[in-house]
Amino acid sequence: MNDTPGWASPGSAPSDSQEAGVPQPSAPADGNGQAGNWSPTQPPAGQWSPPSIPGPGPDHGAPPPAPGWGTRPQGSGWGQPPAAKPGVIPLRPLGIGEILDGAVSAMRAHWRTVLGITLTVSVIAQIAIILVQRYLLPEPASVDPNATGAEALRQAADSARSTLVYSAPSTLITLIATLFTTAMLTVVISRSVLGRSVTLSEAWAEARPRLLQLLGLTLLLALMAAAIMAVGVLPGALMGSTAGVGLILIGFMAACVVVIWLMVRFCLASPALMLERQSITVSMRRSAKLVRGAWWRMFGILLLTWLLTLIVTLVIAIPFGIIAMIVDGHGLSTFLTGESTGFGWPFLIISGIGEVIISTITYPLSAGVMALLYVDQRIRREALDVELARAAGLPGYDTRS
Repeated sequence: MNDTPGWASPGSAPSDSQEAGVPQPSAPADGNGQAGNWSPTQPPAGQWSPPSIPGPGPDHGAPPPAPGWGTRPQGSGWGQPPAAKPGVIPLRPLGIGEILDGAVSAMRAHWRTVLGITLTVSVIAQIAIILVQRYLLPEPASVDPNATGAEALRQAADSARSTLVYSAPSTLITLIATLFTTAMLTVVISRSVLGRSVTLSEAWAEARPRLLQLLGLTLLLALMAAAIMAVGVLPGALMGSTAGVGLILIGFMAACVVVIWLMVRFCLASPALMLERQSITVSMRRSAKLVRGAWWRMFGILLLTWLLTLIVTLVIAIPFGIIAMIVDGHGLSTFLTGESTGFGWPFLIISGIGEVIISTITYPLSAGVMALLYVDQRIRREALDVELARAAGLPGYDTRS
Protein backbone atom coordinates (compact mmCIF):
# COMPACT_ATOMS: atom_id res chain seq x y z
CA MET A 1 0.00 0.00 0.00
CA ASN A 2 1.17 3.52 -0.67
CA ASP A 3 2.15 5.13 2.62
CA THR A 4 1.79 8.66 1.29
CA PRO A 5 -1.52 8.88 -0.50
CA GLY A 6 -2.26 12.03 -2.41
CA TRP A 7 -4.85 14.61 -1.50
CA ALA A 8 -8.36 13.25 -1.55
CA SER A 9 -11.29 15.40 -0.61
CA PRO A 10 -14.34 13.70 0.87
CA GLY A 11 -16.25 11.83 -1.78
CA SER A 12 -13.29 11.15 -4.02
CA ALA A 13 -11.49 7.87 -4.46
CA PRO A 14 -8.70 6.98 -2.04
CA SER A 15 -5.25 7.93 -3.14
CA ASP A 16 -4.05 4.35 -3.18
CA SER A 17 -6.13 3.78 -6.32
CA GLN A 18 -5.04 6.92 -8.14
CA GLU A 19 -4.03 6.52 -11.74
CA ALA A 20 -0.50 7.01 -12.91
CA GLY A 21 0.12 10.64 -13.62
CA VAL A 22 -1.44 11.97 -10.44
CA PRO A 23 1.42 13.79 -8.72
CA GLN A 24 2.84 12.09 -5.69
CA PRO A 25 4.63 13.78 -2.80
CA SER A 26 8.28 14.55 -3.15
CA ALA A 27 10.92 12.62 -1.26
CA PRO A 28 14.26 13.85 0.04
CA ALA A 29 17.50 13.10 -1.72
CA ASP A 30 19.22 9.86 -0.82
CA GLY A 31 22.72 9.42 0.38
CA ASN A 32 24.14 9.54 -3.14
CA GLY A 33 22.52 12.89 -3.80
CA GLN A 34 19.92 11.46 -6.14
CA ALA A 35 16.47 12.93 -5.94
CA GLY A 36 13.51 10.85 -4.89
CA ASN A 37 9.99 10.86 -6.30
CA TRP A 38 9.64 14.49 -7.28
CA SER A 39 6.44 15.88 -8.75
CA PRO A 40 6.24 15.09 -12.49
CA THR A 41 5.62 18.76 -13.31
CA GLN A 42 9.15 20.14 -13.54
CA PRO A 43 10.55 23.20 -15.36
CA PRO A 44 11.91 22.58 -18.85
CA ALA A 45 15.66 22.16 -19.06
CA GLY A 46 17.66 25.33 -19.34
CA GLN A 47 15.00 27.69 -17.97
CA TRP A 48 16.20 27.85 -14.39
CA SER A 49 17.53 31.28 -13.42
CA PRO A 50 19.73 32.00 -10.41
CA PRO A 51 18.68 34.67 -7.92
CA SER A 52 19.42 38.27 -8.72
CA ILE A 53 22.67 39.60 -7.31
CA PRO A 54 22.77 43.37 -6.85
CA GLY A 55 25.69 45.09 -8.43
CA PRO A 56 26.96 48.60 -9.11
CA GLY A 57 25.31 48.84 -12.52
CA PRO A 58 22.17 47.75 -14.32
CA ASP A 59 23.98 44.95 -16.14
CA HIS A 60 24.88 43.08 -12.97
CA GLY A 61 21.40 41.80 -12.20
CA ALA A 62 20.21 38.45 -13.53
CA PRO A 63 16.63 38.24 -14.81
CA PRO A 64 14.11 37.15 -12.21
CA PRO A 65 12.91 33.56 -12.35
CA ALA A 66 9.83 32.94 -14.46
CA PRO A 67 6.57 32.32 -12.61
CA GLY A 68 5.98 28.69 -11.84
CA TRP A 69 9.63 27.60 -12.17
CA GLY A 70 9.59 25.97 -8.75
CA THR A 71 7.22 23.42 -7.30
CA ARG A 72 6.51 25.32 -4.07
CA PRO A 73 6.60 29.14 -3.96
CA GLN A 74 7.47 30.22 -0.44
CA GLY A 75 7.04 33.96 -0.65
CA SER A 76 10.50 34.76 0.66
CA GLY A 77 14.05 34.39 -0.54
CA TRP A 78 15.45 34.28 -4.08
CA GLY A 79 12.77 36.61 -5.39
CA GLN A 80 10.07 33.95 -5.44
CA PRO A 81 6.43 35.10 -5.63
CA PRO A 82 4.13 34.87 -2.60
CA ALA A 83 2.44 31.55 -1.95
CA ALA A 84 -0.89 31.06 -3.68
CA LYS A 85 -3.96 31.46 -1.48
CA PRO A 86 -7.09 30.21 -3.21
CA GLY A 87 -8.94 29.79 0.08
CA VAL A 88 -8.54 30.46 3.79
CA ILE A 89 -4.83 29.56 4.02
CA PRO A 90 -1.76 30.16 1.87
CA LEU A 91 -0.50 26.98 0.18
CA ARG A 92 2.75 26.66 2.10
CA PRO A 93 3.83 25.44 5.56
CA LEU A 94 1.73 27.26 8.15
CA GLY A 95 2.53 28.88 11.46
CA ILE A 96 0.42 28.52 14.60
CA GLY A 97 -1.27 31.87 14.06
CA GLU A 98 -2.09 31.02 10.45
CA ILE A 99 -3.71 27.73 11.49
CA LEU A 100 -5.90 29.45 14.07
CA ASP A 101 -6.67 32.30 11.68
CA GLY A 102 -7.55 29.79 8.97
CA ALA A 103 -10.00 28.01 11.25
CA VAL A 104 -11.68 31.32 12.15
CA SER A 105 -11.65 32.48 8.52
CA ALA A 106 -13.38 29.28 7.44
CA MET A 107 -16.06 29.88 10.08
CA ARG A 108 -16.59 33.42 8.78
CA ALA A 109 -16.47 32.54 5.08
CA HIS A 110 -18.99 29.69 5.41
CA TRP A 111 -20.90 30.91 8.44
CA ARG A 112 -24.28 29.80 7.17
CA THR A 113 -23.18 26.20 6.73
CA VAL A 114 -21.08 26.17 9.91
CA LEU A 115 -23.84 27.74 11.98
CA GLY A 116 -26.42 25.39 10.51
CA ILE A 117 -24.30 22.35 11.42
CA THR A 118 -23.24 23.35 14.92
CA LEU A 119 -26.49 24.98 15.99
CA THR A 120 -28.65 22.08 14.81
CA VAL A 121 -26.49 19.40 16.40
CA SER A 122 -25.98 21.40 19.63
CA VAL A 123 -29.68 22.11 20.13
CA ILE A 124 -30.66 18.47 19.57
CA ALA A 125 -27.89 17.25 21.88
CA GLN A 126 -28.79 19.68 24.68
CA ILE A 127 -32.49 18.84 24.50
CA ALA A 128 -31.59 15.16 24.83
CA ILE A 129 -29.24 15.86 27.76
CA ILE A 130 -31.86 17.97 29.59
CA LEU A 131 -34.56 15.32 29.18
CA VAL A 132 -32.24 12.55 30.37
CA GLN A 133 -31.08 14.54 33.38
CA ARG A 134 -34.63 15.52 34.31
CA TYR A 135 -36.49 12.24 33.88
CA LEU A 136 -34.05 9.30 33.74
CA LEU A 137 -31.19 10.02 36.12
CA PRO A 138 -31.39 9.70 39.92
CA GLU A 139 -30.76 12.67 42.17
CA PRO A 140 -27.05 13.25 42.85
CA ALA A 141 -25.93 11.93 46.23
CA SER A 142 -25.63 14.54 48.97
CA VAL A 143 -22.49 14.92 51.09
CA ASP A 144 -22.49 15.84 54.78
CA PRO A 145 -19.64 18.35 55.30
CA ASN A 146 -19.47 17.40 59.00
CA ALA A 147 -18.90 13.68 58.38
CA THR A 148 -15.56 12.24 59.48
CA GLY A 149 -13.64 8.99 59.28
CA ALA A 150 -15.19 6.00 57.56
CA GLU A 151 -18.49 7.84 57.04
CA ALA A 152 -16.72 10.62 55.13
CA LEU A 153 -14.96 8.05 52.92
CA ARG A 154 -18.23 6.26 52.26
CA GLN A 155 -19.99 9.50 51.31
CA ALA A 156 -17.10 10.49 49.06
CA ALA A 157 -17.26 7.12 47.28
CA ASP A 158 -21.04 7.40 46.89
CA SER A 159 -20.68 10.95 45.55
CA ALA A 160 -18.04 9.89 43.03
CA ARG A 161 -20.21 6.99 41.86
CA SER A 162 -23.26 9.24 41.60
CA THR A 163 -21.31 11.84 39.62
CA LEU A 164 -20.06 9.17 37.21
CA VAL A 165 -23.58 7.82 36.65
CA TYR A 166 -24.99 11.33 36.30
CA SER A 167 -22.38 12.46 33.75
CA ALA A 168 -22.18 9.27 31.64
CA PRO A 169 -25.31 9.91 29.49
CA SER A 170 -24.39 13.52 28.79
CA THR A 171 -20.85 12.46 27.91
CA LEU A 172 -22.15 9.87 25.45
CA ILE A 173 -24.57 12.34 23.84
CA THR A 174 -21.80 14.94 23.58
CA LEU A 175 -19.52 12.34 21.96
CA ILE A 176 -22.12 11.56 19.30
CA ALA A 177 -22.72 15.28 18.68
CA THR A 178 -18.98 15.85 18.33
CA LEU A 179 -18.76 13.05 15.76
CA PHE A 180 -21.43 14.62 13.58
CA THR A 181 -19.98 18.12 13.76
CA THR A 182 -16.38 16.97 13.27
CA ALA A 183 -17.26 14.91 10.20
CA MET A 184 -19.30 17.63 8.53
CA LEU A 185 -17.02 20.52 9.48
CA THR A 186 -13.99 18.64 8.14
CA VAL A 187 -15.73 18.61 4.76
CA VAL A 188 -16.35 22.36 5.02
CA ILE A 189 -12.72 23.10 5.96
CA SER A 190 -11.35 20.91 3.14
CA ARG A 191 -13.43 22.83 0.61
CA SER A 192 -12.54 26.21 2.13
CA VAL A 193 -8.82 25.48 1.61
CA LEU A 194 -9.56 25.38 -2.13
CA GLY A 195 -11.78 28.46 -1.95
CA ARG A 196 -14.95 26.48 -2.64
CA SER A 197 -18.25 26.71 -0.82
CA VAL A 198 -20.36 23.83 0.41
CA THR A 199 -23.97 23.67 1.52
CA LEU A 200 -25.32 21.90 4.57
CA SER A 201 -26.84 19.12 2.47
CA GLU A 202 -23.60 18.63 0.53
CA ALA A 203 -21.57 18.43 3.73
CA TRP A 204 -23.95 15.83 5.16
CA ALA A 205 -23.89 13.77 1.95
CA GLU A 206 -20.08 13.76 1.95
CA ALA A 207 -19.70 12.96 5.66
CA ARG A 208 -22.46 10.39 6.13
CA PRO A 209 -20.61 7.37 4.63
CA ARG A 210 -17.71 7.89 7.05
CA LEU A 211 -19.65 8.32 10.29
CA LEU A 212 -19.55 4.67 11.40
CA GLN A 213 -15.81 4.43 10.81
CA LEU A 214 -15.29 7.73 12.61
CA LEU A 215 -17.32 6.37 15.53
CA GLY A 216 -15.21 3.23 15.54
CA LEU A 217 -12.00 5.27 15.57
CA THR A 218 -13.25 7.42 18.45
CA LEU A 219 -14.31 4.41 20.51
CA LEU A 220 -11.03 2.63 19.81
CA LEU A 221 -9.00 5.60 21.03
CA ALA A 222 -11.24 5.91 24.10
CA LEU A 223 -10.82 2.21 24.91
CA MET A 224 -7.06 2.51 24.51
CA ALA A 225 -6.97 5.42 26.95
CA ALA A 226 -9.23 3.60 29.45
CA ALA A 227 -7.11 0.45 29.29
CA ILE A 228 -3.90 2.40 29.87
CA MET A 229 -5.42 4.23 32.83
CA ALA A 230 -6.64 0.93 34.30
CA VAL A 231 -3.20 -0.64 33.98
CA GLY A 232 -1.65 2.35 35.71
CA VAL A 233 -4.12 2.52 38.62
CA LEU A 234 -5.04 -1.13 39.18
CA PRO A 235 -1.82 -2.34 40.92
CA GLY A 236 -2.09 0.33 43.61
CA ALA A 237 -5.81 -0.24 44.02
CA LEU A 238 -5.25 -3.96 44.62
CA MET A 239 -2.76 -3.25 47.41
CA GLY A 240 -5.37 -1.36 49.46
CA SER A 241 -2.92 0.29 51.86
CA THR A 242 -1.15 3.61 52.34
CA ALA A 243 1.59 2.46 49.98
CA GLY A 244 -1.13 1.54 47.52
CA VAL A 245 -2.40 5.13 47.51
CA GLY A 246 1.05 6.37 46.56
CA LEU A 247 1.32 3.70 43.88
CA ILE A 248 -2.07 4.74 42.51
CA LEU A 249 -0.86 8.33 42.24
CA ILE A 250 2.36 7.33 40.49
CA GLY A 251 0.54 4.96 38.14
CA PHE A 252 -2.07 7.57 37.34
CA MET A 253 0.54 10.17 36.42
CA ALA A 254 2.49 7.69 34.28
CA ALA A 255 -0.71 6.58 32.54
CA CYS A 256 -1.63 10.22 31.83
CA VAL A 257 1.73 10.78 30.14
CA VAL A 258 1.27 7.70 27.94
CA VAL A 259 -2.31 8.64 27.06
CA ILE A 260 -1.31 12.20 26.10
CA TRP A 261 1.53 10.87 23.94
CA LEU A 262 -0.80 8.47 22.13
CA MET A 263 -3.58 11.01 21.65
CA VAL A 264 -1.18 13.49 20.04
CA ARG A 265 0.32 10.71 17.92
CA PHE A 266 -3.12 9.76 16.58
CA CYS A 267 -4.66 13.24 16.52
CA LEU A 268 -4.63 13.37 12.70
CA ALA A 269 -6.35 10.00 12.28
CA SER A 270 -9.79 11.59 12.10
CA PRO A 271 -9.06 14.03 9.22
CA ALA A 272 -7.05 11.30 7.46
CA LEU A 273 -10.04 8.97 7.70
CA MET A 274 -12.40 11.63 6.36
CA LEU A 275 -10.25 13.17 3.62
CA GLU A 276 -8.37 10.11 2.36
CA ARG A 277 -11.27 7.67 2.79
CA GLN A 278 -8.98 5.25 4.61
CA SER A 279 -9.81 2.51 7.10
CA ILE A 280 -9.43 2.99 10.85
CA THR A 281 -6.06 1.25 11.16
CA VAL A 282 -4.63 2.88 8.04
CA SER A 283 -5.75 6.30 9.28
CA MET A 284 -4.00 5.71 12.59
CA ARG A 285 -0.80 4.72 10.79
CA ARG A 286 -1.08 7.80 8.58
CA SER A 287 -1.45 10.01 11.64
CA ALA A 288 1.55 8.42 13.34
CA LYS A 289 3.64 8.96 10.21
CA LEU A 290 2.61 12.60 9.79
CA VAL A 291 3.18 13.43 13.47
CA ARG A 292 6.56 11.68 13.63
CA GLY A 293 9.29 14.24 14.28
CA ALA A 294 6.76 17.01 15.01
CA TRP A 295 5.18 15.70 18.23
CA TRP A 296 6.06 18.70 20.39
CA ARG A 297 4.84 21.16 17.78
CA MET A 298 1.56 19.30 17.47
CA PHE A 299 1.26 19.10 21.25
CA GLY A 300 1.80 22.85 21.60
CA ILE A 301 -0.81 23.72 18.98
CA LEU A 302 -3.36 21.32 20.46
CA LEU A 303 -2.66 22.63 23.96
CA LEU A 304 -3.14 26.23 22.79
CA THR A 305 -6.41 25.26 21.08
CA TRP A 306 -7.58 23.53 24.25
CA LEU A 307 -6.74 26.59 26.34
CA LEU A 308 -8.65 28.86 23.95
CA THR A 309 -11.60 26.49 24.08
CA LEU A 310 -11.43 26.41 27.88
CA ILE A 311 -11.38 30.21 28.08
CA VAL A 312 -14.40 30.49 25.79
CA THR A 313 -16.20 27.83 27.84
CA LEU A 314 -15.53 29.58 31.15
CA VAL A 315 -16.41 33.04 29.84
CA ILE A 316 -19.81 31.79 28.69
CA ALA A 317 -20.57 29.00 31.19
CA ILE A 318 -19.89 30.93 34.42
CA PRO A 319 -22.37 33.79 33.77
CA PHE A 320 -25.03 31.40 32.47
CA GLY A 321 -24.48 29.10 35.46
CA ILE A 322 -24.83 31.94 37.95
CA ILE A 323 -27.96 33.25 36.23
CA ALA A 324 -29.41 29.75 36.09
CA MET A 325 -28.89 29.16 39.83
CA ILE A 326 -30.31 32.57 40.74
CA VAL A 327 -33.40 32.05 38.59
CA ASP A 328 -33.82 28.49 39.86
CA GLY A 329 -33.57 29.64 43.50
CA HIS A 330 -33.72 26.16 44.99
CA GLY A 331 -30.63 25.14 43.08
CA LEU A 332 -28.64 28.09 44.42
CA SER A 333 -29.61 27.45 48.04
CA THR A 334 -28.81 23.74 47.89
CA PHE A 335 -25.53 24.45 46.11
CA LEU A 336 -24.42 26.88 48.83
CA THR A 337 -25.44 24.55 51.67
CA GLY A 338 -23.85 21.45 50.12
CA GLU A 339 -27.11 19.52 49.98
CA SER A 340 -28.44 17.49 47.08
CA THR A 341 -28.45 19.75 44.02
CA GLY A 342 -31.81 18.85 42.51
CA PHE A 343 -31.95 21.59 39.89
CA GLY A 344 -35.27 22.42 38.25
CA TRP A 345 -36.35 23.35 34.76
CA PRO A 346 -35.11 26.98 34.89
CA PHE A 347 -31.58 25.88 35.71
CA LEU A 348 -31.53 23.15 33.06
CA ILE A 349 -32.92 25.40 30.34
CA ILE A 350 -30.67 28.41 30.99
CA SER A 351 -27.52 26.32 31.41
CA GLY A 352 -28.50 24.39 28.28
CA ILE A 353 -28.67 27.64 26.29
CA GLY A 354 -25.17 28.45 27.50
CA GLU A 355 -23.94 25.02 26.40
CA VAL A 356 -25.46 25.52 22.93
CA ILE A 357 -23.60 28.83 22.57
CA ILE A 358 -20.35 27.23 23.74
CA SER A 359 -20.69 24.33 21.32
CA THR A 360 -21.54 26.64 18.42
CA ILE A 361 -18.23 28.46 18.94
CA THR A 362 -15.86 25.70 20.04
CA TYR A 363 -16.87 22.88 17.67
CA PRO A 364 -15.83 24.73 14.48
CA LEU A 365 -12.63 25.99 16.09
CA SER A 366 -11.48 22.52 17.18
CA ALA A 367 -12.49 20.83 13.92
CA GLY A 368 -10.87 23.58 11.87
CA VAL A 369 -7.57 23.36 13.73
CA MET A 370 -7.43 19.57 13.35
CA ALA A 371 -8.18 19.67 9.62
CA LEU A 372 -5.67 22.46 8.96
CA LEU A 373 -3.01 20.68 11.03
CA TYR A 374 -3.47 17.67 8.77
CA VAL A 375 -3.15 19.83 5.65
CA ASP A 376 -0.10 21.61 7.08
CA GLN A 377 1.72 18.38 7.91
CA ARG A 378 1.08 16.99 4.45
CA ILE A 379 2.34 20.20 2.89
CA ARG A 380 5.52 19.92 4.97
CA ARG A 381 6.04 16.21 4.34
CA GLU A 382 4.46 15.44 0.99
CA ALA A 383 4.26 18.69 -1.05
CA LEU A 384 0.47 18.63 -0.85
CA ASP A 385 0.40 22.32 -1.74
CA VAL A 386 1.21 21.47 -5.37
CA GLU A 387 -1.77 19.14 -5.64
CA LEU A 388 -4.03 21.62 -3.84
CA ALA A 389 -3.01 24.37 -6.26
CA ARG A 390 -3.83 22.10 -9.18
CA ALA A 391 -7.15 21.11 -7.62
CA ALA A 392 -7.98 24.80 -7.16
CA GLY A 393 -7.23 25.44 -10.85
CA LEU A 394 -4.48 28.00 -10.22
CA PRO A 395 -2.52 29.14 -13.29
CA GLY A 396 0.95 27.63 -13.61
CA TYR A 397 -0.13 24.35 -12.00
CA ASP A 398 -1.38 21.82 -14.51
CA THR A 399 -1.62 18.04 -14.54
CA ARG A 400 0.57 17.54 -17.57
CA SER A 401 3.77 15.65 -16.91
